Amino acid sequence: MNSCLIWFRRIAFWEGVSTVVLFGIAMPLKYGAGMPEPVTYVGWAHGLLFMLYAGLLALNWFKLRWKPSRVAIYFLASLVPLAPFWVERSLKDKNAPV
Repeated sequence: MNSCLIWFRRIAFWEGVSTVVLFGIAMPLKYGAGMPEPVTYVGWAHGLLFMLYAGLLALNWFKLRWKPSRVAIYFLASLVPLAPFWVERSLKDKNAPV
């Protein structure tokens, strides 16, 4: 399997985790308990993971010659909570099709 694709799958998973932690833990702590610090740190990590996701998506697009429709779906998935888990699973289940 292509190493760029492996990294993309890993980052998709962790980007999904960071979204769950941000929305499920950090934001309730900020607005419910008046603790803004978790949002600062988790939000920073989530932003970094999002940029890595987008960069690796573009890299795989060019290296593996993915169709633009596939890239668009994977990019839109990065904007929907929990959808990055679907991206990771779809690449794993189909043995990383190109």
